[in-house]
Amino acid sequence: MQNTASTSVTDAATGETSSLLVVEKPETGIAILRMNRPKARNSLSLEMLAELTTAFKTLGTDADVRAIVLTAEGPAFCAGHDLKELTSHRNDPDGGRAFYEKTMRACADMMLTIVACPKPVIAAVHATATAAGCQLVATCDLAVAAREAQFCTPGVNIGLFCSTPMVALSRNVPRKRAMEMLLLGEMLPATEAADYGLVNQAVPIEHVMTTALDMARRIAAKSSATVAIGKEAFYRQIEMSLPEAYDYAADVMVRNMMTADAKEGIGAFLEKRPPTWQGC
Repeated sequence: MQNTASTSVTDAATGETSSLLVVEKPETGIAILRMNRPKARNSLSLEMLAELTTAFKTLGTDADVRAIVLTAEGPAFCAGHDLKELTSHRNDPDGGRAFYEKTMRACADMMLTIVACPKPVIAAVHATATAAGCQLVATCDLAVAAREAQFCTPGVNIGLFCSTPMVALSRNVPRKRAMEMLLLGEMLPATEAADYGLVNQAVPIEHVMTTALDMARRIAAKSSATVAIGKEAFYRQIEMSLPEAYDYAADVMVRNMMTADAKEGIGAFLEKRPPTWQGC
């Protein structure tokens, strides 16, 4: 049975009351987060950032959820920061500095929440993802994109370099490719984004959600404890030197080996039977 939850918020850009983020649980082990701000191209207003942060934190502690799919309604996946909202604060006494700092910190906190979430997050990208929207895709653990989708870090074209999107982008694609996207600010087709490593697959648009959900199901069938240990270890070791990474990973392997699910999984493999996960 599908469970759906949402929070009604008055959209600052449109003035309409709607659910900025819809949370669905279509089947056991899987949650879908659906950005629902189509008229504003799902841009990341301060309210949207808060909704996403809360949702990832909540689902991260939900024992019934093992994988999360992030998707969106409307003609764009995510257009990045809400430029109208940012511009509206130009006349603040401080020229908008305090609001800009609050927004950028909130965005960074949301991206870090995805990384810290023990449940893998899969982006299902049906259309264009630009600036912080591209950053959002790069931050997710996995990503599936429609072949019609495009990716861009266009800040350089409007005098605002995509410095925060650069953080996630440069950790996903080779340096020369990242600099090409950042300095040219041009649209990158999904097939090239897959070649770059920004997304895992570029598929026909009608297969985006089915492919993302298939990935989610396959992850949900694994030990949730093992997946959580592995995700945390991946992001921690990747920032370390090679010797530090091996020392750290060896400790993680020992800790993992002591879990009930490792005992069960290895035993099941040796006995040629399906494992029964306990999640610990």
